[in-house]
Amino acid sequence: MNISDLTIYDLHEALIAKRISSVEATSAMLERIDAVEPQINSFITVTPEPALAAAAAADRRIAAGDCQPLTGIPLALKDIFLTEGVRTTCGSRILNNFVPPYSSTAWEKLVGQGSVLLGKLNQDEFAMGSSNESSAYGSTRNPWDTACIPGGSSGGSAAAVAARLATATLGTDTGGSIRQPASHCGCVGLKPTYGRVSRYGVIAYASSLDQVGPLTRDVRDCAILLGAIAGHDPLDSTSVDAPVPDYLGGLNSGVKGLRIGLPKEYFIDGLDPDVQRAMDAAIATYQRLGAEFVNVSLPHSDYAVATYYLVATAEASSNLARYDGVRFGHRAEGAAGMLDMYTRSRSEGFGEEVKRRIMLGTYALSSGYYDAYYVKAQKVRTLIMRDFTTAFENVDVILTPVAPTPAFKIGEKINDPLQMYLSDIFTIPVNLAGTCAMSLPAGFSEEGLPIGLQLIGKPFGEESILRAAYAFEQATEWHVRKALI
Repeated sequence: MNISDLTIYDLHEALIAKRISSVEATSAMLERIDAVEPQINSFITVTPEPALAAAAAADRRIAAGDCQPLTGIPLALKDIFLTEGVRTTCGSRILNNFVPPYSSTAWEKLVGQGSVLLGKLNQDEFAMGSSNESSAYGSTRNPWDTACIPGGSSGGSAAAVAARLATATLGTDTGGSIRQPASHCGCVGLKPTYGRVSRYGVIAYASSLDQVGPLTRDVRDCAILLGAIAGHDPLDSTSVDAPVPDYLGGLNSGVKGLRIGLPKEYFIDGLDPDVQRAMDAAIATYQRLGAEFVNVSLPHSDYAVATYYLVATAEASSNLARYDGVRFGHRAEGAAGMLDMYTRSRSEGFGEEVKRRIMLGTYALSSGYYDAYYVKAQKVRTLIMRDFTTAFENVDVILTPVAPTPAFKIGEKINDPLQMYLSDIFTIPVNLAGTCAMSLPAGFSEEGLPIGLQLIGKPFGEESILRAAYAFEQATEWHVRKALI
């Protein structure tokens, strides 16, 4: 039994049956991290001693008859989640030595089940990026081809799953930052409905768009992990007080009679031929499984990228104002006064992409431009939300590509921000609408790079997209392929 290949479900079964201990599983993962991590750079911080201590505690818990689905399972977190006593950088120099005094609600829920934290994962700085190249701790590399990007901003989270350095991980998704790296790395990634999972203790980028979600080996694991972190949190004012379905129990319902929408705006002429072939094959698979396809339109999708980069940057400008060198984080030495300290601390601490987005957002919020840019973007956002509401009157889920191309080479788009921003053209509308969506493996390019399929659901319709994803997964073998690293 190769421990690093086991899913959450399989490892849980092995722990219950006493075929393996959590300490053995955690030790195996740490050994693999030592061996493989230099090629991937998916971790910013590895925590071997706390991990082994948590694994030993989990083994005692299991011996006492308490083994929940995630007890003793070795996981890792995007470095945007606060973790009490463990360095949290958000991929930025400005938080290089920050050790938070409390943990995020999402991680606390997993701690409550007895999960094991292997470490904190690499990401684009403050989650601002589509390639993981803006991290202050170096680019993460794609396990399928280390010359390629893993996607972003949760690139370390997806790469760690694909390289089998963690059984599963958590990421965040502001404009596609779970789904796009999941697509590029050949794993499953789900962005829940806004408000389904608590954002408390997650470092904010754009507060009306950010959402926490799982990245896993397969759909069943995704259902398990989502079920563990979902639910109302009184510490998060945007958390919705709604019942959490049994995601795992609903997987086997099949898709016979399910109405799947195909939006014409997502199947464009510029779509990569390999991506188009994968989408055509996926549609044929669903037809064989008994699903019905309906053409739908999301007419304001063309405005989504421009809308996103006004709303997100404006909120980022506000959220990142707290990094001033006064209370926590990097403080410039030898400053001549308070204004000089502010300026130098932020100039030294923030990378180029973060500075670019702060300036864009500050401009959009400035006097004389607020109505012309930010207010107008919010109005267009409402139109995009209405597009989805109208489409879902006729369909149960919507099927689209995740990204217009497979993973591109490291450095290929780093000097062209607009081309980089267009990497998220198919994922951004979901965040603006606040609904749920997921990526799952649907094929490979001629160069052997993974291609993901996006399933979009109604608000709080995670159960439906998981069911549709599971039916596709059971009918194909894309998810069982492994990166040979």
